[in-house]
Amino acid sequence: MRITGTGRIPHPCFGFEVTNKEKEPLSYTVTFTLLSGSGAALETTKQAVPSVKPGETTQRIVDMRELLPSTQDSARVRITKVRSVPAGEAPSTGGPCPSSGVRVYADEDGDAAMGLRVLALHLENCGTQPYRLNGYPQLQVLDERHQVLSGVETVRGSEVAQSTGADGSPQPMTLQQGERAYAVLVWRNTVGGGDAVNAPYARVRAQSGAAPVTVIPELDLGTTGKLGVGPWKKDDTRAPGAGGASGSRAPDRPSAPTAPVLQ
Repeated sequence: MRITGTGRIPHPCFGFEVTNKEKEPLSYTVTFTLLSGSGAALETTKQAVPSVKPGETTQRIVDMRELLPSTQDSARVRITKVRSVPAGEAPSTGGPCPSSGVRVYADEDGDAAMGLRVLALHLENCGTQPYRLNGYPQLQVLDERHQVLSGVETVRGSEVAQSTGADGSPQPMTLQQGERAYAVLVWRNTVGGGDAVNAPYARVRAQSGAAPVTVIPELDLGTTGKLGVGPWKKDDTRAPGAGGASGSRAPDRPSAPTAPVLQ
């Protein structure tokens, strides 16, 4: 991954390229930070690069007009994070419906308050047949090399914290086309004795036998070794057949503090 250049003609932009050196197709999410001449952070942006084949290099150009302050006509650019998932397991929030008939994805950013983290998984029936659901999503916590992390226990959400949206008992439901469900993940980043666990990825199956989807929740589990998982719940905020990625339910969860500006 590298930045190939910046320019101001006809408008501020920068180019980058990503090369897949692995043995399977990967979909990338790259986070860039735009810096002023003095090095202060101006803005961050995430760019998705789907389905890069092994050995292939893909180039992109990013328009910075909507990212820069009106008084700024140029900026330096820094790559601050690169994440990748197997292309066949990439989450989908729009476009063609996956062959499974459902879309599964996670919130881009969870809520954080006093060491408690809360993040929602979403499932949409984008197929033509009813989709029956009952129970909890099945998760595997993965490290940066997409390997399953040992020593991490998935537990009922209420065992980690109450009133986060991850409590309650599973209820059977049938999602018609366009209808949605959500499940809440909750964890603490408390650090005690031992090494803290940071896991970028989680492989999710909506239920036993379902196709896997790898999401990027950036799990900072501290030394707790626990990830709380709530049951699937019907999302009644969407009308059937609405589609698209907006309008997701916002489960009850703690308010997040204001994030500091990156320096």
